[in-house]
This record gives sequence, structure tokens and C-alpha cells, in this order.
Amino acid sequence: MRILFIAPIHHPEQLRAARAATPPGETPPLFPPSMSQAFWEKALRQRGHTLAAFYRTQPALGGGERTTTRHTQGMTPAKLMHAALGRIPPRMNPDLRLRNARLIDEARAFKPDVIWMVGDNTVVYPETLAQIKRETGAKIVYFCGTSPIVFCPAIDRAAARLYDLVIASDYYHGIQWRELGAPRMVNLPIVACDPDFHKPYTLSDDERRQYACDIAFVGTLTPDHLYGRRVRALEALREFDLGIWSVHEVPESLRSFVRGQALGEQTMRILGAAKIGVNTHGDFVFWGGNIRLFETAAAGIFQITDDLPGVRKWFTPGENIVTYSDEDDLRAQVVHYLAHDDERARIAAAGQAHVYRAHSYDARAAEFERLVAEL
Repeated sequence: MRILFIAPIHHPEQLRAARAATPPGETPPLFPPSMSQAFWEKALRQRGHTLAAFYRTQPALGGGERTTTRHTQGMTPAKLMHAALGRIPPRMNPDLRLRNARLIDEARAFKPDVIWMVGDNTVVYPETLAQIKRETGAKIVYFCGTSPIVFCPAIDRAAARLYDLVIASDYYHGIQWRELGAPRMVNLPIVACDPDFHKPYTLSDDERRQYACDIAFVGTLTPDHLYGRRVRALEALREFDLGIWSVHEVPESLRSFVRGQALGEQTMRILGAAKIGVNTHGDFVFWGGNIRLFETAAAGIFQITDDLPGVRKWFTPGENIVTYSDEDDLRAQVVHYLAHDDERARIAAAGQAHVYRAHSYDARAAEFERLVAEL
């Protein structure tokens, strides 16, 4: 298949570094290793598909390049500017109009069989997608990791009927897309693991000193209305040897535990140095299936996560993962497993074997092929 990604680009500095490190004669990557699309890209290329990407977040005017956004709790000039631009109707925004025109031109030239639409689109007009479908005959598969009610703007929701298939990590988010008019939805995690990348790494003595802790958390904690559950879970663990890594601002109650920032391979190295990886889903997730669920298991360390239906669907609590019900239960589980190295090691090993067997990106790509064939 010819697959055109319509996606944001996060961490462009990491993409530049990955492209610079590409050996001569090999195809430079479309996405940095800090984005899950990089591993989908690898799996799809290995399975013989031809790929291209349209970075919808890159400005069309001014020649600038988007840089990594750092989330903060309070108001900032960048937030004020974003809010002001958000008041301009999308179809009156000259930069967005030019981006849409460029997307149509690129789709005409590439002639995709499938449009891979990454969720939370704030740029591409429904009429742009309709024109591409009309001219190329491509099917649109929408990959959803967040709630359309909480995150998606009107232009994204208005295109729901154009999405031939919504693949939703969270079953409830998928139901919301069906209610908005999407003709078909499947509940499948849009993230997984790549055993070549998501694995235990050999750490130097300096890395062990820098990363070692009993409990590690790597991820986003602001704004509070989206990640309050995570914050409360970590606040409940402040009496332990807790390490936090985030590229974004961290609430004041947890700042003394911050060890730095982490993306890509560094995340795996940090997780591998800990005894326990804590993974609490965002406040907008009630089914489960975030990226850390699979990456933490692949790192070969013990994982404890919130008790959600998707976790129970994709893992077996007590066998290859441990779940908690509330903050008191979380503390009790941490106390128990820190005192029982053998149990912790057994569950960690089972978790890694499980995700390598059932939740690799290659397995996801095979399922994607099957779903597209049904269209």
C-alpha cells in the first residue's frame, strides 16, 4: 500500500538528529523515535509499504519550523498568542489555507491508497479530506489516542463521517467517534513496543547514579485538569525514593523529585534503572492503553498501573502487571513489592515476554493490514 501520514511533528530536533545518523543508502526516517509513528513507520516499511508524511503542524508562511512545546500550568505569552490565533476561523487563516492547498498537491503527487490521519487535527479542513478521497480514492484511517470531546476542535469532529475507520486505543473514545458519525470503529492500542528499541539497556556507572531510584515516572503532569490523577498518585508516593522526568512543567508539590527531561531512548534507560515503573493514565482515559503501558513492560521492569478495563483486556493483573484502585492501595502495593524482589522480577519478566509476543508494532501493522483489507 501507499500510505500518507497526516500528522503533527513533535520534537523536530530529535528528527533532525535521527536523519543525520541515517547510514548512507538507507531511507531517512519520517518521524523521531520519541513519537510512536516512528515505530509504525519501521514496521510498515519492513512489510513492504511505501510511506510519505505531511507535517500538518509545520507553518506554511514565514519559513519557520515548529519547536518542542513545553506544557505549563499558568498563562504564558505563547498561550495567549495561541488563544488569539484560535479565535480566527480556520478557513480565514491564511497559513492554514496554504497548508491545506499544499496537502492536496502532495496527495495528488503521491496517490495514496490510505490516508493515515493522526488524531487531534486542528489544521486540515473536512473539505480538503473530501477532495483527496474524491481524487485519489484513498481510504482514511483515523488513529485516536484521546477523547474527541476533550481535545478535538470542530474541524476534526466535522470530518467524522469521512473517516472510513477509527482505530481507538480507548474504547470509550471510539464510541464518541461513532456518535459523531464515523462509520466504523475498532478498539486497538495505537501504541506498542519495538523489541529492537524498547528493551533493557546496558547503563554506565554515571547513568546508574543519575537514574537509579525505587520508583520512576516519565511523562506529562500538566495541566492539572488533564493529569490530576497522575499528580495525586505521585503525591501519594513522596515518602519513597521517587524519580520524575518530564519535558514539561511539574506541579510544585512534586518538583523536588524531578531529575530532568527524557525522550526516546533515554526514557528506556531511565525505566531500566528503576525497581518500579508507575503508570497512571490521564484524566481523559477511562479504558486504558497509553504508550507507557507497553514501553514500561518492554523495559523489563515491574509496572504498576491504574485498574482500567483495557489494562485487564491486554494484560493479566498479578501475572504480568499489577494494578491499583486508589492512592492507599497504590502505597500498599509499592510497600509490598519493594520488599519482595523475587515477585517483582517474576512479574517484570512475564510482562516483557507478553508485550514482545502480543504487543509489538509488527503485530499492530499486521492487524492494520487486515482492517484496511476489510474496507
